[in-house]
Amino acid sequence: MSRYAAMFGRLRARGEGAFGAFVMLGDPATSDGLLDELIAAGADMIEVGIPFSDPVADGPIIQAAARRALDSGVRVADCFELIAALRARHSDVPIGILTYANLVMAGGGFMRDAADAGADSLLIADVPSIEAEPFVREAEQAGLEPVLIAAANTPQPALERIASLSKAYTYCVSRAGITGTHDRGRFDSGLIDRLRSAGAPPPVFGFGIATPEHVREALESGAAGVICGSAIIDCAVRGGDVINLVGLLKSSCFNDKVRERLRGAMIDSP
Repeated sequence: MSRYAAMFGRLRARGEGAFGAFVMLGDPATSDGLLDELIAAGADMIEVGIPFSDPVADGPIIQAAARRALDSGVRVADCFELIAALRARHSDVPIGILTYANLVMAGGGFMRDAADAGADSLLIADVPSIEAEPFVREAEQAGLEPVLIAAANTPQPALERIASLSKAYTYCVSRAGITGTHDRGRFDSGLIDRLRSAGAPPPVFGFGIATPEHVREALESGAAGVICGSAIIDCAVRGGDVINLVGLLKSSCFNDKVRERLRGAMIDSP
């Protein structure tokens, strides 16, 4: 059983949503121990960015983090070393990479090296589902679980393709555009129901997750979890209390409505 499957199964049994924390690897504005702090504060899974010069899906906060990392000389190999060190300290926590096709294709062996470092999943943000199959097959051969993106306006044929190709979870965007805290998302239960009917892996909402209310709304819509990135990075850069922020967000991953919805999903699962 994969780390993601074990995590989602454990949380479902408790009627609890998953909280994923995203950071940009190598960003000198965040502390070296931030990843460990996120896990200690309650993050169930860690998603990391690899610094890239043209992160088209990312908003200004994550773009700035990538630029700081690149300006400090961080490269892909350095990121794999950071992942390997995190894996050595946390053997059971799922670790996912969110990145772009240029980095995956540039040097050859990216997916194998990522898996060897201890990563569990790979989301390539600028590869649409219609072009994803070769990347998916290569990821699976390397030992990575592919993750694809779904949105409320995704046409049904594309959504069924996403459901078929995704393995670790399905990344559900809460709004059009880019990541960030500049605009709240809309957590569409219809998207969740369509994904479930198509047999997709657990749906996880991202883009604009910044408050406990966002977390509750996402999970009450039927999602299995949420991913928060920009709010965490912004808090860390401003010298705020990241542990308190993550604790507050994680505490919103369980309440009576969430438990009822998640237990219903568990009963409905094949």
